[in-house]
Amino acid sequence: MKKFPIFLLIGIVALAVAMPSCGTDTDTTTVAEAYAEWKEKNDAWLAEQVARLDEDGNPYFTTLIPSWNPDGYVLIHYFNDRTLTEGNLSPLYTSTIDTRYYLTYYEGTAIDSSYLQTAYGPGIFRTQLSSCIEGWAIAFQDMRCGDTAEIVIPYTQGYGVSTTSGIVPYSALKFNARLVDIPAYEINPNSL
Repeated sequence: MKKFPIFLLIGIVALAVAMPSCGTDTDTTTVAEAYAEWKEKNDAWLAEQVARLDEDGNPYFTTLIPSWNPDGYVLIHYFNDRTLTEGNLSPLYTSTIDTRYYLTYYEGTAIDSSYLQTAYGPGIFRTQLSSCIEGWAIAFQDMRCGDTAEIVIPYTQGYGVSTTSGIVPYSALKFNARLVDIPAYEINPNSL
């Protein structure tokens, strides 16, 4: 009979001892505990943005509260003169939109950008609004083609308490975005 290598036997025994402890609550923390400080900083920053004033003492952001979710909201500040986009199309929840955006965490760390995308034009990201986070649906339905805005989305209207697309739980999101176009504005594909 061949001898079993002792180092392999020790490894198997160590693994057998360690396995029962995997997945227990004794060595893990909840998401809320792990990200408590991050959540606190995001919440404080968000409260500052809600209270932020412009140089004339008026609220810097407009709070958008959708009729379909009275507990949800986003903050929006338009950079352009909206009288110049008056009469332009606004997307519906079912619309496909073309946008350019730059996304950061509350403290300015870059997360994502559309500027390297080229499939639909330089820097254009095309998506169906209904497939996006709730905060985008709220903000973009208020925008008109040609509008450029700073959009602040609380984590409850963003990615929530889970890590999604590499975004940390409890993250307030800050977008600088431009609504470029609404391709095939609500054309019923069955009628073509």
